[in-house]
Amino acid sequence: MTVSVITIEEDLTETTHTDIISFSFRKNAYIPYTQLSVQFVTATGTIPNAAEIKLVIDNNVVHHGLIDTVETRTNCSKNIHTITSTGFTSLLCRNQIEPGLKPNISLNSLMDGFYTIPYVTHENNSDTSNYIYVKNNSSMWDSIANLSYKLLGTYPYIRETNKVMITPFTAPVTYTFSTTERIVLGQGVNYRRLISNYHMADINGEYGTFDLEDADVLRKKIVRHEYFDLDRRFLHDPQQALVYRDKFDSRESKFTYIEYYGYRGEDLFDKVKTSPLSTPMRITDIMIKGSDSRIITRLSYYIDKFPK
Repeated sequence: MTVSVITIEEDLTETTHTDIISFSFRKNAYIPYTQLSVQFVTATGTIPNAAEIKLVIDNNVVHHGLIDTVETRTNCSKNIHTITSTGFTSLLCRNQIEPGLKPNISLNSLMDGFYTIPYVTHENNSDTSNYIYVKNNSSMWDSIANLSYKLLGTYPYIRETNKVMITPFTAPVTYTFSTTERIVLGQGVNYRRLISNYHMADINGEYGTFDLEDADVLRKKIVRHEYFDLDRRFLHDPQQALVYRDKFDSRESKFTYIEYYGYRGEDLFDKVKTSPLSTPMRITDIMIKGSDSRIITRLSYYIDKFPK
């Protein structure tokens, strides 16, 4: 396999680097951007005016993102650069729109009607049957997540490099692994986020009307109570404000994963079979690490309360 990174300067000049010491890449269904950390060697001592970076594996662009940090050090006449980057959809988390009620809004109008963010695309969804309520200091991604849940009961995710999706991908590729191809098969749980009881105030600021108790969490001997003000994003059905929080706090609570040498081009919401006879499961987390000589990929799928 071939691994390279491409740094892109402010004037769009591209430079390809192939002497990769190490890299780590992650793409997660609940993180609204891809993440990359890479260390490589060059003949020059700086990366001048770098503004973008791509990770390319076998001619497949896996990551395209902003330059977050760059560090260069010289060691034994080698110029070693360490770059961290997040995908351009991370800008959806750093942009806000005017607070208030936004009626008859669709994913298309939400993504296209406010800001132009470089390289960010989205699936085509013009359904205007719902509204969003934009809270103070909330991000565009919060609004996308709210609309996604109201329309489809889903949580949005990123496919390709920077494409926002709210529907489960309709044409997934299924990747099958034999027992000899996989190097690790694992499973686990993560109960750190679980909340047992939710309490939301009504329009008068009083509690007692809107409550939710998660019996599954209580059976684990976890007692955590959370109180919050009336969530105006769900005025059409206030109880859904508690249901949504319960689902979101239960994300990644159970998971299974497989590790193997190499990378086959998997993307979020493709499917994986851990053996030829196993049931295909939606991929909800991808981690790739390695160097220019060897790659290990971990594919995970979560068992939680959001549809897959």
